[in-house]
Amino acid sequence: MKITFVVPALNISGGLRVASIYADLLSKKGHVVTVVSPKEATPSIKQKLKHFLKWKGYQYKSNFDASYFDKAMYQVIITGSSQRVLSSDVPDADIVIATWWETAEWVRAFPNKKGQKVYFIQGHDAYVANDVERAKNTYSFPFAKIAVSKWLVSLMVEGYASKMPYLVPNSVSHDVFYAGARKKQEVPTIGFLFSEVELKGIGVALKVIHNLRIKISNLRVVAFGATASVKIKLPEYVELSINPAQENIRHIYQQCDLWLCCSVIEGFGLTVLEAMACRTPAVSTKCGGPEDIVAEGVNGYLCDVNDVSTLTRACYKVLNFPEEEWAGFSGKAHSFAKSYSWDAAATLFESKLVKISNDNGAF
Repeated sequence: MKITFVVPALNISGGLRVASIYADLLSKKGHVVTVVSPKEATPSIKQKLKHFLKWKGYQYKSNFDASYFDKAMYQVIITGSSQRVLSSDVPDADIVIATWWETAEWVRAFPNKKGQKVYFIQGHDAYVANDVERAKNTYSFPFAKIAVSKWLVSLMVEGYASKMPYLVPNSVSHDVFYAGARKKQEVPTIGFLFSEVELKGIGVALKVIHNLRIKISNLRVVAFGATASVKIKLPEYVELSINPAQENIRHIYQQCDLWLCCSVIEGFGLTVLEAMACRTPAVSTKCGGPEDIVAEGVNGYLCDVNDVSTLTRACYKVLNFPEEEWAGFSGKAHSFAKSYSWDAAATLFESKLVKISNDNGAF
């Protein structure tokens, strides 16, 4: 088949990483794959002036980053506009995949020769969109849908009266994220993903960690994120790695006795699964995707969103497990993660695209 992914911009977000993985694996399966993105936006005169004057500490930073596509064996098209992708930018194909609510608006306008229209849903875009009503409206578009978690499938059906999307969970690269059987750290260690995006719950995570350090004075805290702290002042004891290489992220996971996710909302929860692949149990909020991954009392614990006290108790419990009990959670985390593979996910993704193509895009 000829398959086109339409993305909002090239960047190093989790959603773009997933799209790049599928593009690569589908290409290796013999499909003709194209990824189409708007070009990098140029700063406005106002942004340039604020940057030059360092107005209130302002620094212009483009999020455009083609790292995930640098070695692509398939075609990557960067359009002449930074605003949108037009039909004329996109090759004729069997399938065209929207990957974000704005791209769904673009794809809706494409003629049929550009392919059967598919909406690849990796998160609740309407929750974070700058135009909530427009984003919500895209869920009623006559597209076939593929969602990455049971929560998103349910949300589409119950929240937006959509026909049942196909469920194709994300996965983990076991050649990148792995660890042999291991023991607890000599110094208790907790890790988390750092992001100043409010929905990632960094404020709650820091409160939980503060509470833990009252009880565990030598608690070590490690984190990684795409950018340095700007708005949030991190405590000095947080060891933050900024935009580390994938293999270095593995080492961060491997140093942890526990991985903490305090998000308000997560379409899937890639870092939770990656940490588990490195034999690290997890404590997460009941924020969507991680509820498919964390088995209560088996490989971690689930707590209500923003519930600092319950999150603290769950983390303290895991960090204070006797060696044997922690090893049990660690082993279960690893075995659960091993049940996922990108090859299997790509095969399932491919089968849904074939069905959509054969059904002429019925939704």
